[in-house]
Amino acid sequence: MMSDNPSPILYSFRRCPYAMRARMGLLLTHRQVELREVVLKDKPQSLLSYSPKGTVPVLILPTGQVIEQSLEIIDWAITTSNGLLKPPTPEQARLIAANDTEFKTALDHYKYFDRFPAQSQQDYREQGQRFLSQLEQRLNQQPYLFGEQISYPDIAIFPFIRQFAHVDLVWFEQADYPLLKSWLTSFLTSENFMTCMTKYKQWQTDSPVTNFGLTSEAFL
Repeated sequence: MMSDNPSPILYSFRRCPYAMRARMGLLLTHRQVELREVVLKDKPQSLLSYSPKGTVPVLILPTGQVIEQSLEIIDWAITTSNGLLKPPTPEQARLIAANDTEFKTALDHYKYFDRFPAQSQQDYREQGQRFLSQLEQRLNQQPYLFGEQISYPDIAIFPFIRQFAHVDLVWFEQADYPLLKSWLTSFLTSENFMTCMTKYKQWQTDSPVTNFGLTSEAFL
């Protein structure tokens, strides 16, 4: 069914941090996909047929293989390209795991605190700040989380820091994380992020093909 389409298909939602990091990973590995923008309240049947859980991102390869996790999409892009990203080291993987578990839980409770009345919004924010402080300490040593260049953890983590910041942007702008804020700004003002956050209309079965990203040949 997929053999006539030379490009993988990416079901995505612009503001989802998981989809965001997948798109950034594809950009930095110079992979091109057919992007299908999803409205989460009106998910296309084709997405559900490939991935019944109905979350994004989901990547459909020309072989018909379905990749349903954002980090696995980045892993696939790395192994099939000559782009800028490399697989994470064990230490990098641990930091990403901390982001995706403890910090993501604190973020969700902070953002949707009215759903979790056991503690206050400030309590949940303070829980998330433990991770922010950890990143701030890392950035005291180098401009990116693991050195002088962007690496896998930067791409995997920054969309969630962006989401945390936007819960209360006034507070975040005044918070004592100067290095973290500078690091985040470097991504949010980058050309890749502008491309990543391009607005697309909701995909329909009769929509024209939307190509996203660049093939490696574009960089030769």
